[in-house]
Amino acid sequence: MQILWSHIFILFPAGILAGIVGSIAGLASLVSYPALLAVGIPPVLANITNTAALVFSGIGSTISSKRELSGHKKDLLRLLPLTVGGSIFGGLLLLIAPVSAFEHVVPFFILGSAILILRPELLHFNRNKQQSVSSITYKRILKVSLYVAIFLVGAYTGYFGAAGGVIMLALLAATSDIKFTEYNALKNVSLGACNLAATILFVFRSHIYWLAAAPLAVGFFIGGFIGPYIVRYIPAKLLRILIACGAIGLALYLFIETYLG
Repeated sequence: MQILWSHIFILFPAGILAGIVGSIAGLASLVSYPALLAVGIPPVLANITNTAALVFSGIGSTISSKRELSGHKKDLLRLLPLTVGGSIFGGLLLLIAPVSAFEHVVPFFILGSAILILRPELLHFNRNKQQSVSSITYKRILKVSLYVAIFLVGAYTGYFGAAGGVIMLALLAATSDIKFTEYNALKNVSLGACNLAATILFVFRSHIYWLAAAPLAVGFFIGGFIGPYIVRYIPAKLLRILIACGAIGLALYLFIETYLG
């Protein structure tokens, strides 16, 4: 009982904060994963338990994002099979390969995502100019490359997950003309589905600390529900800058831990 109460007082508020951060910036694990380690859960199982709880962040943010998701059924039908398939692949990989095998490249993925998010402001990227010089073959190659990248984001989410939302945001920001609030909502739904697929796999193939997952999941649901409302009232440019700054900070932290720690 003492352990359960410690889980509630630490993981429930951490889940709320992580749910808000995750639904806005895709950085939920930056808050929730250290909280799971703080209550004594081993790293790999903390990652798995975090994935299970994150399902509820996706549910909460999906419920409160109905306005942003309206008219994007076709986008979801393209995204979900790729991200869910990738998540299952990544979850299987996690069960047979240590997370440390991937840690050396994660900081560079996250740093690259931050640059992609900032690119429209820093480089004044002109999408129309790019399209005017593109051949049909180039467009097809670009489309296939995007699908492969989305699958890999799903795999990354099922395998490791830290800042997977940032990477998805970066892809959608660089390839979509829709509003930030809309592709952020697409990110929340697709990653929620990723986490659900990976969790189903982990239920049968690994161990989830349900006493820790429960209070974290409730917090995730509340935070995930709140996040999309915040996004509606903060300028998209400011959000992208804040998200990129958070991603750069996380990339530097992981780089130091991996290469200098």
